[in-house]
Amino acid sequence: MGSRHFELIFDHVGHYGRFQKVLYLICAFQNISCGIHYLASVFMGVAPYHVCRPPGNVSQVVFHNHSNWSLEDSGALLSSGRKDYVAVQLQNGEIWELSRCSRSKRENTSSLDYEYTGSKKEFPCVDGYIYDQNKWKSTAVTQWNLVCDRKWLAMLIQPLFMFGVLLGSVTFGYFSDRLGRRVVLWATSSGMFLFGIAAAFAADYYTFMAARFFLAMVASGYLVVGFVYVMEFIGMKYRTWASVHMHTFFAVGTLLVALTGYLVRTWWLYQMILSTVTVPFILCCWVLPETPFWLLSEGRYEEAQKIVDIIAKWNRTSSCKLSELLSLDLQGPVGNSPTEVQKHNLSYLFYNWSIATRTLTVWLIWFTGSLGFYSFSLNSINLGGNEYLNLFLLGVVEIPAYTLVCIAMDKVGRRTVLVFALFCSALACGVIMVIPQKHYILGVATAMVGKFAIGAAFGLIYLYTAELYPTIVRSLAVGSGSMVCRLASILAPFSVDLRSIWIFMPQVFVGTMAFLSGVLTLKLPETLGKQLASTWEEAAKLESENERNSSKLLPTTNNIGLEKTEAITPRDSGLGE
Repeated sequence: MGSRHFELIFDHVGHYGRFQKVLYLICAFQNISCGIHYLASVFMGVAPYHVCRPPGNVSQVVFHNHSNWSLEDSGALLSSGRKDYVAVQLQNGEIWELSRCSRSKRENTSSLDYEYTGSKKEFPCVDGYIYDQNKWKSTAVTQWNLVCDRKWLAMLIQPLFMFGVLLGSVTFGYFSDRLGRRVVLWATSSGMFLFGIAAAFAADYYTFMAARFFLAMVASGYLVVGFVYVMEFIGMKYRTWASVHMHTFFAVGTLLVALTGYLVRTWWLYQMILSTVTVPFILCCWVLPETPFWLLSEGRYEEAQKIVDIIAKWNRTSSCKLSELLSLDLQGPVGNSPTEVQKHNLSYLFYNWSIATRTLTVWLIWFTGSLGFYSFSLNSINLGGNEYLNLFLLGVVEIPAYTLVCIAMDKVGRRTVLVFALFCSALACGVIMVIPQKHYILGVATAMVGKFAIGAAFGLIYLYTAELYPTIVRSLAVGSGSMVCRLASILAPFSVDLRSIWIFMPQVFVGTMAFLSGVLTLKLPETLGKQLASTWEEAAKLESENERNSSKLLPTTNNIGLEKTEAITPRDSGLGE
């Protein structure tokens, strides 16, 4: 059953009628939950200012020439180094010097002077830490003291989540091919709620990490299967816009993270509230039908016919007989056995030197897009000013970015838009580095430009990759790019942590990658208005003809709309996030 048969069905029942619009909104709404969980750690994993807790009740606090500070507020006064400390006198008369990760007991307790040259003995922070609660009442870091020698455990919160994303996309894509799209949508959505609540009530760090890992798997599984599910109900004429704007709902999740973080400063309550966003979809997903195309692939023709009739009824159009349209025998197997598709391994993406260069360039763009996307978001709390407003604004700019991509890619071409977006994000990273920290408003505005640009590139690379490769390896090309993308998302938190070496190291890393990607993208062919090839030989022939005459085809996304979706199975597809 080919793409022509699919389009004949949509020609009868409607490409994007009332049925598809309702179904699209229901499924896209759940993308909000995915966006929430992907970035919830921005505030949940924050490490507030802290000092080592003294071994008793404090009667007086001294920091340099000031003695009217509370111990809870003194953590914000310490530099990131270990030289500064807070001197405290306990009720039993002992005097201790408290720093971020150690504490020292003075031998001479005659006076509470800040400067002390006498003998003292250093002790570890076995009694825990006192945290500054002016911004956050509690976070996962304060819950389990993930600072100092345990800081590396906090650094694993987001990377391990992204590793779960990687495994989930493969695992649930496979299950959706075997069990159907509908049952996987319900299972992953229910899992998002259950594991989200489990993370909020985790008794220890390892239970919390395990719950987050499985949460990542099911959230990623929904993104992959939900994308394929929606695309199998929408006709070619609207498929490109619908696929790109699935990212828009993901961006809305970012806005909710910022809003909830601003209103709720206790991490477990924050996590629990965010997890409830998935409840409306769980209550509604039972009414969602299985896709007729999956039913047909399983030989369940009568069930598929019922779904097509329902679509036609909702859209107020005439239905069609699948037995006549697809030449199917409803009492038996398909009349003509489908042609066996030859499968190719990863080496076929390196067919020759030119194709190998193209593949490595495409992978670099996928890597840069994901790295930049998450680096800008995760680094929002370090830009200065209001951390919640920063993340909110960086989420808002994604929405017009995806709309602009849909318009511009059919006007000026895919390569032109992609190169412009990559160079803009690289320029934004460079400008951030020269803006004085006291002018943080300019820094946030520049970061918004960078996030807008990288979001545009991120929204376009999925489509552009599908157009760059022939049918025999198109699915493999997009799937491999998606895997590289997820590898970058695992590394992005570590990229942000590089600011401990130099405050602008994340911008240097992302900016360099974006600039290099933009330069290499100039070497890629333009695909706007070009025919899609089936083999590498045909692709070379078409490129040669296109160079001689590039005006034979009208600029349109419809050239690839259906073929792209049909070629990509849930096991190697999915949104880039």
